[in-house]
Formats: sequence, structure tokens, C-alpha cells
Amino acid sequence: MSELRLRRVESFLESEIGSLISGGTLKDPRIDTLLTVAGVRVGKDLSSARVYISFYGERAALDDAVAALNGAAGYIQRQIAAHMKMRHTPRLRFLADESLRKGFDVTQQLKDLAD
Repeated sequence: MSELRLRRVESFLESEIGSLISGGTLKDPRIDTLLTVAGVRVGKDLSSARVYISFYGERAALDDAVAALNGAAGYIQRQIAAHMKMRHTPRLRFLADESLRKGFDVTQQLKDLAD
């Protein structure tokens, strides 16, 4: 599989999933519209995709949102399939990503050291 094609599919998935989340299309109250799609990694055969979700808030809220997204993965996949020009849509798996929160924490620590 071409590396360029993988990156294009990842970019498309990131954009579409981000739009579904921020647009309020997903009605589950655990899915906050401030969730961020931190990245998408598609398998070489395009059959599966890991979607990394970050949120600057409590870890429990992020875990609940990831569980809700995994529960809605079939619905999200169908919404994406309607816009994607591929024979098969990758199976989505949502995972929590702490990098955004860790970045803010490091920045705050550096700021505290400077004061």
C-alpha cells in the first residue's frame, strides 16, 4: 500500500471524525464537542484505524468519551462510508491520548519554575 494513500486516508478520517464530534452529530452526553482528534493511524491493509482522542479535562471524562465513541464506532463508520470513495471503510477503534494534557502540564511546570 502506498504511503501517500495511507496518509490521505488518515487525514480524511481525522477531518471527518473531528467534524462529527465538533458538529454535535453524536448525541451521547459523554461526547463533549471539545474533544480533539489527536491523530489517526490506519493499518497497512486499510482494514482498521486507531483514532487517538484528547481532551483537556479530567481523565475520567476522557475515558468516558472514548468508551462512548467506541460504542458509536459503527454509526461513525457508516457516516464516513457515505463520504468516502473506498470499497471498505476501516474499522474504527478509539483510544485516549494524553499528549495534549501532558504538554500543558509541562508548560505550566516551566512557567512555575520561571516565577
